[in-house]
Amino acid sequence: MSLLSLPGLGQMVEVISKERNLPKHAVQNALREALLKGYERFRKTYRSDGITFEEEHFDNFDVELDLENEGFRVLATKMIVEEVGEADHEIGLAEVREVAPEAQSGGTVVVDVTPAQGDFGRMAAIQTKQVLAQKLRDQQRKIIQEEFQDIEGTVLQGRVLRFETTSVIVSVSSGFGQPEVEAELPKREQLAGERPYRPNMTLKVYLKKVFEGSRRGPQLLVSRADAGLVVYLFANEVPEIEEEIVRIVAVAREANPPSPAVGPRTKIAVDTLDRDVDPVGACIGARGSRIQAVVAELRGEKIDVIRWSPDPSTYIANSLSPARIQDVRLINANERIAHVLVPEDQLSLAIGKEGQNVRLAARLTGWKIDIKNVAKYDYEEEDRRMQESSIRFAESFAQSESEQSEQDQESDYEDNQE
Repeated sequence: MSLLSLPGLGQMVEVISKERNLPKHAVQNALREALLKGYERFRKTYRSDGITFEEEHFDNFDVELDLENEGFRVLATKMIVEEVGEADHEIGLAEVREVAPEAQSGGTVVVDVTPAQGDFGRMAAIQTKQVLAQKLRDQQRKIIQEEFQDIEGTVLQGRVLRFETTSVIVSVSSGFGQPEVEAELPKREQLAGERPYRPNMTLKVYLKKVFEGSRRGPQLLVSRADAGLVVYLFANEVPEIEEEIVRIVAVAREANPPSPAVGPRTKIAVDTLDRDVDPVGACIGARGSRIQAVVAELRGEKIDVIRWSPDPSTYIANSLSPARIQDVRLINANERIAHVLVPEDQLSLAIGKEGQNVRLAARLTGWKIDIKNVAKYDYEEEDRRMQESSIRFAESFAQSESEQSEQDQESDYEDNQE
């Protein structure tokens, strides 16, 4: 079989494999596809023979690499026919029987169609080089997707490489012994308190998204601001969470508050079914050792660990920690509106600086929380409003039920008419 020489082919595969962190078989696949595109360009430019090339014309062609002899061959799978109508896809039975007497019409045979060394021109070589670069990028994307998609939503160790506009490019690895790949940490996912980032700085990052398809820049989006990072850090520090004795029910995090005057803060609600275990105490640890380790990783972020409760009033009161709550009134259960009554000296603590404490408590519980001064709260007026709201809801519900009943009756009548 003929061979188109590619001096240094084996070494080229080796170098590309190391530079691109790609396995050798992936580099070889990319090279085969690129050489096939180069052959297509050669045929269309120099050896068209009046053929109108359809998009799938070369689907039966393939390239075989010969690393030992440093070259490649172009092969075509052709159907054996009595009379040849399309030479790229068919071969005559008589011609085949010269080398394989047992051949039958309707079968297939692989034919060497490698062009001569001098025929594979400059344009074909340029096409091969351009396609190879694209195919290598495609191979890298594919491998990264396969490697990281299954661990999306987990935490990885990152190392700062460089800076691109407002983003930080970090290197991450999916596991021990695996090569590092680049990930983007955009400004919105950074922690303001740890900027500016320094080259070679190490930090834990939450793998937020693995991008699919072609994309400029890193395919991995990581975060330092996602609540998932807090969950991971607590699970890593608290054995009871890892062993599922204590469970994290909800997390509300404000890593980058709207105002620079307010620091980052997280509220985390925990629970347990084991009566002998204090879930809050387990997360805090002896003398605060466990929570201090989490706070240190998050560069001093304030964290409130509160006890979850199935009773909304208790849960809401707990969520406003460290404020002392006197009463919680569930004003509208359907719209999840609650009034929280606190002494005057607890108002600012319950609301928090620029409303951060009550804002996080509302996110954590899913209730709209209105902080009220208990000394100025008009129980009678609020009770009257609650009663009116209940009546309006009952009337609205009854009306919707009536309208639905009428629609059902009309539908049944139309069905009977048919």
